[in-house]
Amino acid sequence: MHFQIQHESLYRYDVPVSLGSHLLRLTPRAAEVRLGSHRLVIEPEPATRSHEIDAFGNAVTRVSFVGTTRRLRINSQAELDTWPPPPLCAQLPPLPLVLPPSEGLAAFHAGGVHPSVQQFAESLSLEVGRDPLQYLEHLTRTLHARIDHQIRPSGDAHPAEQTLAAGRGACRDTTRLFLDACRCLGLPGRFASGYQAQAQTPDGQRHLHAWAEIFLPGIGWSGWDATHGLRAGEGHVALCAAPEQAGTMPIEGGFFFQGAVVNSTLDHSVRISTR
Repeated sequence: MHFQIQHESLYRYDVPVSLGSHLLRLTPRAAEVRLGSHRLVIEPEPATRSHEIDAFGNAVTRVSFVGTTRRLRINSQAELDTWPPPPLCAQLPPLPLVLPPSEGLAAFHAGGVHPSVQQFAESLSLEVGRDPLQYLEHLTRTLHARIDHQIRPSGDAHPAEQTLAAGRGACRDTTRLFLDACRCLGLPGRFASGYQAQAQTPDGQRHLHAWAEIFLPGIGWSGWDATHGLRAGEGHVALCAAPEQAGTMPIEGGFFFQGAVVNSTLDHSVRISTR
């Protein structure tokens, strides 16, 4: 699938501000796409710009600024091609999985999981005979049918037990619930953020999208999009992945100002065309 993506964020301030260093997670993950081009147009022009790889293997751009401004505009422009993922056909032991200790996966295992989520996960696992691949498919379909998808422009992902009880949430809420329901059964998982080809959103607009990626022995990382009820594939373009949502924010940074109060606004737009 061929993607053309324009993602713009425009911050406005009612007094002049000095921009701090910013970390941008806006570069498509190159291992999973054929990247034709990618540009970051930033106004005001950064004084410095460097490209780095973070602790989880994501490409990030770090920028710094001098002087003051009343606006910051960041426009990410990408053209790329994706392809279908390979079929999943490994023989895996039954859930819960007990994987050998691995320093590379330690951050993606469970912390505290609410008892209601644990019970939910174990119940679904029993319904498919504790088969890991069938469980992931069943969990994806179940959350797609059970959670009413909503748009929430800002805020952290809700706790998994809250989303499960309410039966509604944004894609990041469903993703957090999916991850907890996998991690409590021994399946390491990470929070992925990026774009998706489908425009099935309640407001008809394009937004950044979130889904889960689960590590399977002998297979590696595999994406699952419970919001749309399917395995992540050629219709998904990942920007980054981390153990939790906080490590996937597309723009991180701050500003300084003189005076007691500053009012700021953020306007953003995502435009995607595919063929």
